[in-house]
Amino acid sequence: MTEMMTAIAIEGGKGPAEALKAVQIPRPEPKDGQILIRVHAAGINRPDIIQRLGFYPPPPGSPETMGLEVAGEVVAINEKGGSGRWKAGDRVCALLGGGGYAEYAVCDARHALPIPKGLDYVHAAGLPETVFTVFANVFEHGRLKPGETLMVHGATSGIGTTAIQMAKAHGAKVIATARGADKAAMARQLGADVAVDTKTEDFAEVAKSEGGCDVVLDMVGGDYFAKDLDALKMDGRIVFIASLGGGDVTLSIGRLMQKRGVVTGSTLRPRNADEKARLAAAVEATVWPWIEAGKVSPQVDATFPLVDAAKAHAHLEAGAHVGKIVLVTA
Repeated sequence: MTEMMTAIAIEGGKGPAEALKAVQIPRPEPKDGQILIRVHAAGINRPDIIQRLGFYPPPPGSPETMGLEVAGEVVAINEKGGSGRWKAGDRVCALLGGGGYAEYAVCDARHALPIPKGLDYVHAAGLPETVFTVFANVFEHGRLKPGETLMVHGATSGIGTTAIQMAKAHGAKVIATARGADKAAMARQLGADVAVDTKTEDFAEVAKSEGGCDVVLDMVGGDYFAKDLDALKMDGRIVFIASLGGGDVTLSIGRLMQKRGVVTGSTLRPRNADEKARLAAAVEATVWPWIEAGKVSPQVDATFPLVDAAKAHAHLEAGAHVGKIVLVTA
C-alpha cells in the first residue's frame, strides 16, 4: 500500500458537479475498532449531492471527502476496540460517515457486512446506504407488516428499486410511482403490484382504488404530502426520507386525526456508531438472506471511473437513471 491515495474532493468546498476533482491525500489509518478497506467500488447517493452543494456536512470525525458506501477488500485491522470479526482479504461492503470516493476508506468494523454470495463489488457497493435507509424507514419507523400495502415514490431511484424488492420479499403489496411510462414499466418489472405514471395519473386516486396504503415512503414532499394523506388507510404511516419537491408542506390536522395517521421521517448519516451497528446487525439478519435467495437484487444503472465522479454526479442529477450509479477504482 502506498502512503498516498486518490480521492475525490470538492474544489472550493462546494459547487456544481464540475467542482469534484481527483486529488492526492494521505491514506487513512484505522483507529480503534476500525478496518481499512481497499475500495473497489463506491455507491453514489443523493445526500452526496446535497453535501457537494454545501448543505449536508459530514458528522464530527468523518472524512471531509464524500462517499457513504463502499465495497472492497479488508487490508488492515485495528483490533483494539473489538474489531475481531474481520481478517485481511475479507470481501465486505460498508456504511461510512464519509470518505468512500477514494482508493481506501476506513470504517467502524461493526458497520461492515460480508458481501452476499453471488454479488460482485459493483453491485455490493449499492447496498449499504440504500438497504439501511429502507430498512430503518419502511420496516422500523413505518412498521410495514406482511399483507400490508406500501406506496413508494421515486420508484426507479436506488432507494425506490430497493424498497420495492424488500417490501415484496417481506410479503407486502407495493404501489410504486414514477415519472413516465417507461419508469412505471420498470417498477412493475421489479415486482410492484401497481405502478403509477405520475405524469398522467393521480397516484392518490389509484391508491384509493386499490384499497389505500398502510405505509408511504416519500422522498418528494411538497404537494405530494396532501395526496399521501389522502391515499392513507386508517392507522397508516407516512415516512419522509427527503424533500426533493419541497421541504414545507400543508398539513390538515383534522384529516390526519380522522385517519389516525402518523407522519415521521429520519436521516441515517448522523446516527451514532452504536445505532448504526444495531441497524447493521438487523439488516444482515433480515435482508442478507433475501439477497442470497435472489429476492432482492441491487440495480445498477451505470458505472464511472473514480476520477469521473463529476460525470457520475451529473448523471444522477439528470434523473434518467434506474437504480444505482457506482464509481469504480480500477
